[in-house]
Amino acid sequence: MKEEIKPLVSVIICFLNEERFLEEAIVSVVNQQYSNWQLILIDDGSQDNSGFISKKYVEKFPEKVIYSAHINNANKGLSASRNFGISMASGSLIAILDADDVWLPQKLQEQVAIIMANPQVAMICEASEYWYSWHDNSKPDVIIQVGSKQDKLFTPPELVEMLYPLSDSPAPCPSGIMIRKDVVNKHKGFEEHFTGKYQLYEDQAFLHKIYLNEYVYISSLCNNRYRQRDGSLVQKIKHEGNYHVVRRYFLEWLDQYIYQNHFQYKSVRNLLNHALLPYHKPINYFFNSCYSSILKWFQNK
Repeated sequence: MKEEIKPLVSVIICFLNEERFLEEAIVSVVNQQYSNWQLILIDDGSQDNSGFISKKYVEKFPEKVIYSAHINNANKGLSASRNFGISMASGSLIAILDADDVWLPQKLQEQVAIIMANPQVAMICEASEYWYSWHDNSKPDVIIQVGSKQDKLFTPPELVEMLYPLSDSPAPCPSGIMIRKDVVNKHKGFEEHFTGKYQLYEDQAFLHKIYLNEYVYISSLCNNRYRQRDGSLVQKIKHEGNYHVVRRYFLEWLDQYIYQNHFQYKSVRNLLNHALLPYHKPINYFFNSCYSSILKWFQNK
């Protein structure tokens, strides 16, 4: 790839007490074949040695690595931390890497090539390797493709209809996406109210804003390893019996987002109504929708 078409990629890693895995994630960025990157490390209130590890790489690569934390070392949640990192980004492209995941060396190189060849594409999503062998060689690693069709461009709202959670096909992992920064800003980044247990769906809220508005390319490539481990947020939420509470929160947010933005996708509405049925009896759902509409009318007068 010629130098004049090598855009700067801002890589965002947010972390909270991830000293066990953070350095491995950072090294996987440093070792990228694609050299035009900056790394932004956002500390979301860590009490361990994660900050020390980050500052070590700032000292080693002062022109490429940035470390920052919230005021008073506050814990604001993953979405707020990602938005904070994005606000500091100099690149025209944003790539997210979870602090316990890693990239293969060609990840940025291959995704930048795709996005540069497809100027209409707002975001690229690739497959992820569900990584078990990092601690248990008896468990095979499994590559999970996004959706049922890959290596093609999708228009709004196709991916809402095809992917989890409104359909059965696997959704992308955050560590497998790359998106244009102007698109992130256009849609106001990540939804910061998805905090605490609701962080389980914070990536889905962001992704659905893009699915509903922009062109997205789904790649069959797999250059990220999604670490499977005990104590993850997914396991914690399911163990506590809160999965359906969290799912309902997302679905009701999506319902409001679609209403507020005047989307008229009948197929999406049918899927969403079906997903909401376990939480709203039809008659209550009707009256709640009417009440919500009337309340918004009065608020906007």
